Amino acid sequence: MFVARIWIHAMAAAAMFVVSLSFQATAQSDVLGLWIPPEQDSVIEIYSCGDEVCGRVIELNQPLDEDGNPKVDRNNRDDALRGRPILGMELLRGFKQEKPGSYRGGKIYNPRDGKLYKAVLTLMEDGTLKVRGYVGLPALGQTQVWSRSTD
Repeated sequence: MFVARIWIHAMAAAAMFVVSLSFQATAQSDVLGLWIPPEQDSVIEIYSCGDEVCGRVIELNQPLDEDGNPKVDRNNRDDALRGRPILGMELLRGFKQEKPGSYRGGKIYNPRDGKLYKAVLTLMEDGTLKVRGYVGLPALGQTQVWSRSTD
């Protein structure tokens, strides 16, 4: 009887663990996919990277510069990184789900000014993604609203 009771408790704990993993995967999937920033000049893929959420540029409307070469990270503050291509670049990293539809603790890189910012991602009820980049406190930041790609 005692062994059966231990077995039942172990199975219940295992079932709860599996349910929590599936809930986390489902909740995290709410922001996963393809997103278009307000400038509509690129497509950003948000994907799982371990237990975090990351994002990279997978498409540029104009992938070549004025000389016909692939666009590079020319505004980066680090001279050694100025030659890396924008296409394929990781822009979002380190986001952990705080609650369904809300991710914190990550950073966003802005190739337009070459700066890295703390950021918050929030999935809105209308299906858009609010991306707030900031220095110091979120109140001292800038918000963009990204639309989900239909492709």
